[in-house]
Amino acid sequence: MEDQQLLTYLERFISEERKERFIQVLEERTKFLTVAIEDVFQLHNTSAVIRSCEVFGIQTAHVIEGRFGKRLDKNIAMGAQQWVDVYRYGSTGDCIASLRDQGYRIVATTPHNDSCFLEDFEIEDKTALFFGTEKEGLSQEVLREADGFVKIPMAGFTESLNISVSAAILLQFLTVKLKGLQVPWQLSDREKLEKRLDWTKKSIKSIDKILERYSDAM
Repeated sequence: MEDQQLLTYLERFISEERKERFIQVLEERTKFLTVAIEDVFQLHNTSAVIRSCEVFGIQTAHVIEGRFGKRLDKNIAMGAQQWVDVYRYGSTGDCIASLRDQGYRIVATTPHNDSCFLEDFEIEDKTALFFGTEKEGLSQEVLREADGFVKIPMAGFTESLNISVSAAILLQFLTVKLKGLQVPWQLSDREKLEKRLDWTKKSIKSIDKILERYSDAM
């Protein structure tokens, strides 16, 4: 109730068009499908994956930064990090444990092993897609812990695609498929309210002063 009252107050400071856009975008958002990026070296690759998450309606992304430190370039992400919830981890094990606690199935994206082709991949449960480093791919820890494997069909001599390209292809295909399934892929009403409040705050330049005035008036 308090969040709804605050949202109603704050929406006075943004345009009606922006308010409606938030509502529209949130209808297409999902946490049923998420991504995890493991120790990617190139800044622009991690940032481009986050941008693809935003474009295709993936609300959360998980970044493992055990080897190379922070891997998110705000210029490449082009503001996408404002709209996607990014969680950072110091190790692969911590990321996998967190996702399992949230009920996610761990799926490794790899051209190796007996991977399932993308068009045959079924999304029956909450799924976390893991993407690995540019040269080495995913770690043995992810491959060992994975509940499933998926790969993009290829007809050429090249064995793999750039991580950001792979992520875009997988997310576009799977989000379209997901929305045609009878599974609870949309955000809950509570989650939508929380994100509307979060995005509205991020859209107001003098938000701290406005929040202070609101608090004083309550």
